[in-house]
Amino acid sequence: MNKKTPIYFGPPLVKHTENEPNTLLKSGRINRTAERYMALIEKHGLELTEAEQTCLKEVCQIGFMSPDDIQKMAVDVRIGNFSIPNLDTDKLAQKLEKAPFADLVATVEKLGF
Repeated sequence: MNKKTPIYFGPPLVKHTENEPNTLLKSGRINRTAERYMALIEKHGLELTEAEQTCLKEVCQIGFMSPDDIQKMAVDVRIGNFSIPNLDTDKLAQKLEKAPFADLVATVEKLGF
């Protein structure tokens, strides 16, 4: 068992655990969800060139990427002014537009955001 770590329970965690009556059950719920989420991240994501990865890192530098921000990455790629060698913004935007949401989330996570 890992050492206890105090964390802030923001609104998403509160909502996610609101039906659990005690700390142990809340912890179990969060850990099960995290395990499933990590499996999803491992199995999803887009294959990106180095230039495409660099571009998305620039897009993600806004900070917190909300689900809405993630879904609008193709728009950000299309309107961005990038000077990245070998980057085809139209191709990347099309790739993002066609991708399922799980792939977009996994891609953002794998890029470290």
